[in-house]
Order: sequence, then structure tokens, then C-alpha cells
Amino acid sequence: MLSNLIRQPQDKILALVGAFRADPRADKIDLGVGVYKDASGATPIMQAIKIAEQQLWTTETTKSYVGLTGDPAFTAAMTDLVLGTSNVEDRISAAAMPGGTGAVRQALELIKSASPSAKVWLSNPTWPNHTSIINYLAMPVGEYRYFDAESGIVDFEGMLEDIKLIPAGDVVLLHGCCHNPTGANLTSEQEDLVIAALSKTGAIPFVDIAYQGFGEGLEQDASFTRKIASQLPECLIAASCSKNFGIYRERTGVLIVISPSALAQPVIQGNLAFLNRQNFSFPPDHGARLVTMVLKDGDLRKNWCEELEQVRINMLGLREKLANELRQRTNSDQFDFLAAHRGMFSRLGLSPEMVETLRRDHAVYMVGDSRINIAGLSAQTVPILASAIAQTIVK
Repeated sequence: MLSNLIRQPQDKILALVGAFRADPRADKIDLGVGVYKDASGATPIMQAIKIAEQQLWTTETTKSYVGLTGDPAFTAAMTDLVLGTSNVEDRISAAAMPGGTGAVRQALELIKSASPSAKVWLSNPTWPNHTSIINYLAMPVGEYRYFDAESGIVDFEGMLEDIKLIPAGDVVLLHGCCHNPTGANLTSEQEDLVIAALSKTGAIPFVDIAYQGFGEGLEQDASFTRKIASQLPECLIAASCSKNFGIYRERTGVLIVISPSALAQPVIQGNLAFLNRQNFSFPPDHGARLVTMVLKDGDLRKNWCEELEQVRINMLGLREKLANELRQRTNSDQFDFLAAHRGMFSRLGLSPEMVETLRRDHAVYMVGDSRINIAGLSAQTVPILASAIAQTIVK
């Protein structure tokens, strides 16, 4: 039986990690994998998380299972973080998930259970794992225009035109903030026009919010998601704690579902519990408990907010520095869009051949579509990257 298995394609980002590690050059730069790095190149544990872990170690008395949808205190704390004060409390269902990816997968499972023929529409481009998971589940998938590679900004006219044609009952996957892989985000006015279009067509929004706090700040980054939840009759929200709490390996996330009525809420909550049982039974608790402790303790939350804000400001500084260095070295404004993008990622608009040249000749590693992780840079490596890019694009 097992000999019938076929070789699966290797994940391109994980393959890049392996290639980077195997490169013996001392001056190599890793801009592929999506983790935050400090000035020393390390991915630190946030101070509030470390304190919470120490407290948990001394107070935790059992490792028994939690409920099928996780600790209610965790889902309540995350719902509050993502949605704030809303008018939909009696329509909210939520379940803890193994990371933001787990939340995306479970949301798709829920969609497939509710409407097997529903097509899921993705931005072009989007996070590659969105497409991979949807294809694995054999769900219908479509694309709407999103990014203008030449200008480095959102192709909003094309996006809105496409979304207006998506029929009722189909699902539109939207990035809550800090679009991955482009870093190009909608303005508040553009968000309102998208919401108005969805309200008119009856298509259902599915928000993936993995970087809250990395863009314009915790509250502003949640604005689009909150408007969707409060203005549209139903939506799904996959939220991740990996980036903003720095607990990547703990696999901590939540799936939030806004039902069309309070009467439907118990049914949806029951379906979330059922799907968890079928996939992994009980969700992991360690990361979720740390997040809950941080969000519920005033001092820890203040400490976390301050550190998260410093992370955000650091990435903004790197963006501005890279844009300035590239302007000087290329004598053009070709890369000025980098300073306007938000979050960990941006697409540089380089060809696959240029990306390969950067790897081969300059030991600069980025994804083949020229997506770079801004947080993989430092004040010392920004000029090195800018110089390498300038040399590459003039060849």
C-alpha cells in the first residue's frame, strides 16, 4: 500500500531554509522564513511570555485535557483582542486551534461541511499555503486581483471589480492586515468599499489575521476585521498568536465565527467542537494559556504591548532605511513603496532570475517571487542588501 504514495512537492520556503543553512558563506542573509529577528539575528522570547511561563511553572497543577474547543478564557481573550467591543457577542463561536494555519484549515473544513460547492476566492498573490490547503481539500478555488507588481501598490480598481462579481454563497479570503506576501494594504476607505460590495453580493468574508500589531498598531490593525464582523451578517476569522506573541513553535491560534443569528450560534459552536474531535481531539494548551495570562494580567499586558510596539517600530525603521538605501544606489524611486508597506513582508518586483543571482552571487536568500522578510534584516545588513539588489538589476 505505502509503495503507492507519490513524492510530494517540497515547500519552497522550507527548502530555502535548508539551502541557507547549507551555504558556508559567513555573510549570507536569510530573508525567506517568516519569523521576527532582533538586531543580533535571534528570534527572542518576549519578556511577558517568559514571565508568564515562570508563573505557570510554579502554579500549574495538572496536564489534563482542556475542552474540545480549548480553554474558554483563551478564546474569550483572543476574541476581545481581535474584535474589541462589538455588537455581535451573542453570535460569536470560537475554538482554539494549533496555530493560525490550523485555524485556516479548520475554517475551510467548516465551509466545506456547510456548503461543499462554495468556491473560495483568494487574492492574487496570497500566502501559498492558502492555495495548497484548499487544493488538498479539493475545494473550488478562484482568484481576485490584488497587487500591481510594477507600482508595488494594491490594484484596488481590479480588486473591487472582481469582488463585485463573486456570487452569494462563495467565500472571499481577505488578509486582516499586513498582507502576505506583498505588504501592500488597503486604505480605510478601500476597506469600506470592499465591505459594501460584499454586503451587496452576499459573498462571505473569511479573514486571515496573522500579524495584528505589526502594521499600524494593535487597534488599527484589527479595524478591517472589526468592521467586517460588525457590518456583515456572517464571517469567519482565523487569528494567529505566532508572530505578535513570538510563540511560533507553541502553535497557538483561534478560529472565530460570526453566525447570521444568535439561534445559529450553538450549532456552529458544536460543529467547531466536532471538527476538532475529528482532526486532533483537544487543541494544544501551553501557548494558549500563556497568551491568556498575558492578556488578563494588567502588568504583563502592558509589558507585551510595549515590546510589540518596539518590534513594529523597528520594522518600520528597516523599511525606511532600505527604501532610502535603494533610492541612493539605483538613483530612482523604484523601491520607494517599501516604506509604505506594512508588516513583515514585501515583494520587491524582481524576476526569478534576479532572485537566483542574489542567492548565487551575494548569498541573499529570498522566496522566488522576490518576497522578503523585512524582520530578517538589521541596520548592518540593509546596506549590503541594497548594494546587492542595485548590482543585480543593472546586469
